Parts: sequence; structure tokens; C-alpha cells
Amino acid sequence: MEQSRTEVATDARGGSAPALLVLAFLSLVGGQLPSFTTRANLYTICLGGSLLWLGLAGRGRRPEPARLGPGTAWWLVPVAIFVLFEASTFVLGSMAAYPTFSKLADPLLEDEVLRSAAYFAWLTGFWALVRR
Repeated sequence: MEQSRTEVATDARGGSAPALLVLAFLSLVGGQLPSFTTRANLYTICLGGSLLWLGLAGRGRRPEPARLGPGTAWWLVPVAIFVLFEASTFVLGSMAAYPTFSKLADPLLEDEVLRSAAYFAWLTGFWALVRR
């Protein structure tokens, strides 16, 4: 039996408010950890690994959306360039002449509130990928 578009949209939103509250709590905890410390790195790896596991296991997944348009590839080009640049500067070592984006953003993320907001943006973006 086929569902109408409005039913699918309603089902997809179900349960998102508790998830956002959990993500907000996790981002508040992560924002209290100093940048580039072992605890912060472990926390980020554990959160990312958990969300990756949820995505690969298919838990929390919404009904499959319509096929993505051809313009989607153009949005992936800047992301691919960012990932290549960040990975190459990380592998070669973050130097003062060629810092990683993480090192460049570190002065902005010194404040716990801004760091919590950045964690929340990261977690909600990752959660949107998990639900896809």
C-alpha cells in the first residue's frame, strides 16, 4: 500500500524533538571540554562512531526520499575540496604556514557557548545524515 506524501512527511518528523533534546544535551557536554584534549577527542570520536553505527545499522532512518537532482554533485565539490585539504594538512602536520581548518577555528571556539553551538551544528548535521 502506498502512502501519500503528507503521511510520509508526518512519519519522518515523528520523534525528532526528543532526538534534538539529546543532541542539545550532548553538545552542551562537548562544549565544556577544552579543544584538542584527549577527553575532547575521545568524546568526539565516540559520538561520531555512535552516529556512524546508527546510520549503518539503519536505526532512526526515515522513509527513502525522492532521487536527488543533478545539481547535488555541485554541492559535493566544495565538501570534497575541504576534506582533501583538511586531510592533507593533517597528514603532513599542521604547521603555522599551513594550518588545518580545525586549528584556524580554534580561537573562535575558545568560548564554551560557541563550542557548544558548533557541536550542536555538527551533531544535527550528522543526525540528518543518519536519518537519510
